[in-house]
Amino acid sequence: MHKRILPVVALGAVATLGLAACAGGGGDNGGAVDGEGQELTVWIMKGTNPDATAFYDEVSAAFEEETGATVKIEEIQWADAHDRFVTSIAGGTTPDIAETGTTWTAEFADAGALEALDEYVDGEKGLRKDLVDGLAEAGTYDDSLYGMPWYAGVRSIVYRTDVFEELGLEAPKTWDDIVTAGEAIKAAKPDMLPFPVAGDAEFQVYPWVWGAGGEVATLDGKTWTSELDSDESQAGIEFYTGLATEHGFSSAGATTWKETDLRDAFTQGNVAMMLSGSWTPKALIEANPDLEGKIGAAVIPGEDGGIAPSVLGGSHLSVFNTTKNADLAWEFVKLMTTGEFAEKWADETGYFPGVQSAMEEALASTDPLVAPFAQQMVEGGASVPVTPNFGAVQAKKTTNSMIQAILSGQKDVAAATKDAAAEMTELLNK
Repeated sequence: MHKRILPVVALGAVATLGLAACAGGGGDNGGAVDGEGQELTVWIMKGTNPDATAFYDEVSAAFEEETGATVKIEEIQWADAHDRFVTSIAGGTTPDIAETGTTWTAEFADAGALEALDEYVDGEKGLRKDLVDGLAEAGTYDDSLYGMPWYAGVRSIVYRTDVFEELGLEAPKTWDDIVTAGEAIKAAKPDMLPFPVAGDAEFQVYPWVWGAGGEVATLDGKTWTSELDSDESQAGIEFYTGLATEHGFSSAGATTWKETDLRDAFTQGNVAMMLSGSWTPKALIEANPDLEGKIGAAVIPGEDGGIAPSVLGGSHLSVFNTTKNADLAWEFVKLMTTGEFAEKWADETGYFPGVQSAMEEALASTDPLVAPFAQQMVEGGASVPVTPNFGAVQAKKTTNSMIQAILSGQKDVAAATKDAAAEMTELLNK
C-alpha cells in the first residue's frame, strides 16, 4: 500500500467547489456549539510567519460572537516547539488546539495525544473532498485524520526569465528541456550555474524520484520498505545528480549547500534555475530589487511531461485530547482553516490555504509567481512517508548523505541508493 497520494484534482473541478461549502457555520452537525463562559488555549508557531496579532484578534472576536467562548492564543517559537510539545504531552498540560508541523502530526497521534477529526470533517458537507490531498495525507495516521490542513507551501522551479528570454528559451516541460536549457545557459553564461544541485537539501530530491515513477518508501501491513534503490527511483536520482556530475550545471561547493545557500546564490545572480518554495519569490526580490520582473516559476516536470510531485511543507491545526470540549475546539479549527479566514490568512502570509475552495483566487491568478505554485500544490503536492519514525530518517540525513556521496564521487548511484534504502528501511521499522 502506497502512503504517498498524488493529488489528481482537475482545476475545473476545484473551480466548481463553492466557498459556501466550507464557510464558518455548523454544516451538517447541527450548528455552532454553545461555548458561553468557556476559554480555549491555542498554540500557534512563530518564527517564519509575519506578525499576525490583528488576524488573531479578528478570528477570536468572530469565534466569541459565534460560540460565546473566548480564545487565548499563545505564540510558540518553532525552534522550541517540539520539546515543549513533548514535555506537555508527558505532563498532560497540552493546549486545546495547536498548530502542528506536517511532520509532527503523526508523531503526536502515535503518542495518543490527539483527537481524531474524522467525524467533524465528515459532518461538514463537501469538506473531506475539499482538503488539499498532500496535506490531508500528511495529517492522516492509522487511517484517521489528526491534523486539519491549515496552510502550505510547495516547491517548484524558479528561474531567471530575463536569461531565458535572451537565449530564446521556454520554461522546461520535460527533463530533456531542463538539459537543453541548461546547456544553452552554460555556453552563453559561463559564470552562471544553470541548475545547481544542493547536496544538503532533502526535499529537493524527492520530486525526481516521484517524477520517474519511483517511491521514497511504501508500507505493506506494518512493514515499511524504502524504494530509493528501485529502478525508477535510481533513474530519477541519476538524472538529478547528473545535472552536476554529467552536465556540469552545478559546482563542487553546492555539494554541501542547504536550500538557503541555493537561494542566496540565486539572489546574487549566480543561478539560472532552481527548486524553491512558493514563499520565496517575494523574499528574493526584497533581497535584490534588481530581480524585479526577472523571476518566473514553472511546475516541476515529470520525466516526459506532466507534473512531478513535490513535497508540501506546511501546518495542520490539531485538537489535543486533554481538551474539555472537543466540539468547541473543532469549531475554532474550522473557523481558522475554511472560508473567509483561510483566504485571509493565505493573503497575509503568502502561503496557500489547506482547502481547495479557498485557492480559487490563486488558481485563477495570472501572476507568474503565483499560478505555477498553485497548480503544483493542487495537482502535484505530495507527502513524505507518514510515520512517527520519519523524523529519525531526517535526523540521520539519510537522503542528503546519499546525494552527497554521489556528487562527491564516493559512490555511484546504485551503491548510494542501495545503502540509503537499507538505512531508511531500518529506521522506519524501529
